[in-house]
Amino acid sequence: MSNTKTTQYKIREAQIEDAARLVEIYSHYITDTAVSFEYEVPSVDEFKARITKIKQKYPYLVCEKDGVIVGYVYASAYSPRAAYDWTVTTSIYVDKNIHRQGIGASLYAELEERLKKQGIVNLLAGIAYCDPEDEYLTKDSFKFHTKMGYEKVAQMKEVGKKFDRWYDLLWMQKRI
Repeated sequence: MSNTKTTQYKIREAQIEDAARLVEIYSHYITDTAVSFEYEVPSVDEFKARITKIKQKYPYLVCEKDGVIVGYVYASAYSPRAAYDWTVTTSIYVDKNIHRQGIGASLYAELEERLKKQGIVNLLAGIAYCDPEDEYLTKDSFKFHTKMGYEKVAQMKEVGKKFDRWYDLLWMQKRI
């Protein structure tokens, strides 16, 4: 008889009660990387407000592995102007200890299905970038988004400063 544990992934709508775990996942990207250009880790209450605001119009999803949240994804408005109603920005974060297991791809696939049903056509992802890579930022996000069908449409040079150095911002786009 095998003693192997079967890993179960479940994608579901984020709930307000998930905020503390989402902050825990996100905090690594703020304090230890240049992936996020935020400097301060938001409070759990701030994260609850973010979840509530986004869910008023767009999907906010979490992935659970064996009952523990290991990643999350959401869409938000690109611009408040009506002409952009078919375009959203996407954000995705996966637990720093559980990468390259298909969690990000599964989250994006579910997000895209839900956005299609809402009539969304364009997905935009703003990605911190540097060349060469450094100890705070790799090209993993760029490579992941490319694999997911996004293409680079713009590169703004040295627009974000973190850890006393400048980083580029790539805009990547996918039509669904």
